[in-house]
Order: sequence, then C-alpha cells, then structure tokens
Amino acid sequence: MIQLFQSHFLSPTTEFRSLTLLLAMNESPENSQHRLGKITGLSSSMVNNYIKRFTSDGLIQVKGPTTRTKSYHLTESGRKLLRQSLLSYSAEIVQLYGTVKREIANILNGYYQEGIRTVVLYGAAETAEVVHTAIKETYLVVIGIVDSDTQKQGKPFNGLIVQPPDKLQEIAPDAVVITSFARQEEIYQSILHGVARGMTIKKLSVIEA
Repeated sequence: MIQLFQSHFLSPTTEFRSLTLLLAMNESPENSQHRLGKITGLSSSMVNNYIKRFTSDGLIQVKGPTTRTKSYHLTESGRKLLRQSLLSYSAEIVQLYGTVKREIANILNGYYQEGIRTVVLYGAAETAEVVHTAIKETYLVVIGIVDSDTQKQGKPFNGLIVQPPDKLQEIAPDAVVITSFARQEEIYQSILHGVARGMTIKKLSVIEA
C-alpha cells in the first residue's frame, strides 16, 4: 500500500486518490467504505463518490446486499488501470528522487568548496540513504554514521556500522551532516558541545550562505 503522509507541497490529485482506493480494494475487497476512507485519508462521502464512478466506468464490481456486507472487486479493466497507474506513479517518484538527489549533491559540493573533505552522517534513516547515494557524485568521503537510537547502533548501513554519537570525536570527520529533517535543531543542540574543535555541524536542509 502507498504510504500517505502529511505534505505541504504534494497535494493529492484525483489520479492519486483513485490509485490508493483501487490498491486498497485490490488488497482487501471486504474493506468497508469507512475503512477505505481511513486507509486512503478520504471522507466516507468521497469514497462513496469514487465507488459510484468506478462502478459506472466498469472498474469494479460491488457485491453484497447491505452496506455492512458489501465488497469491492476489481474487474479486468480495473486491474489494468491499477497497473498503468502504478507504473506512472513509480516513474514520477523516480524523477522526483533524481531531482532531490541532484539538489543534495549540489549542497554537498558546496561543503567541499568550503574545505570539508570527510563527513559523518547523523541519522540512519531514509534521508541518509539518499544523502549517501548523492555523496557518491561529490568528492566528499563518508567515514561514519551515527544515530542516538540504540536499536540501530551496531547494525550495518551501506557498508558502515552505525555508531553512537559519542564516537564522533574518535571518528574525527571534518563535518557532521544532520540528515534528519524532523529533528535537526534537537540533534544540533545535542552534539554542539560534543564535537571536536574545528569540526563543523551541517544541517542538510539549510543552505548556508
């Protein structure tokens, strides 16, 4: 299932809502309209409108005599549209990923021009995956990754072992790059007094002048 999240920039389109509903129906035809709404983030009335349209367009078959017992089954046309929509959605995500990676690489190249050569990534999560990939397009070298989550410490991450933050001075990079967008300031304050003299802390989403 496509994971929905709160976004300020990516407003769901009619196509996206249709895709998520068709996916939910395909995975669990017995889901009620209320449950479909919870899964897709839509109101029950909006789900009902889409179901009417899907039925009219021959994309689904509704079975069951009552609202509580109704189930929603994709027709061959519905499954075909679902496949096409998933491919189009995936293509757009790949394009977006490529754009984000290039922009991050530009920021990282700026760090190199400042004289930074080696970095440690703070935060072993999805953003760090993107940063680690983008950094391969620069002259910077990742020499470590740290995370305050004890569940992640000691585990491998793209050829490195996740270390606790108190290892920063031992690793001794030129800079620590905070890859977490959600907790940047909290992380910054937590390591501000623990880094060695001359070690820079960079907040990835902030382009310093």
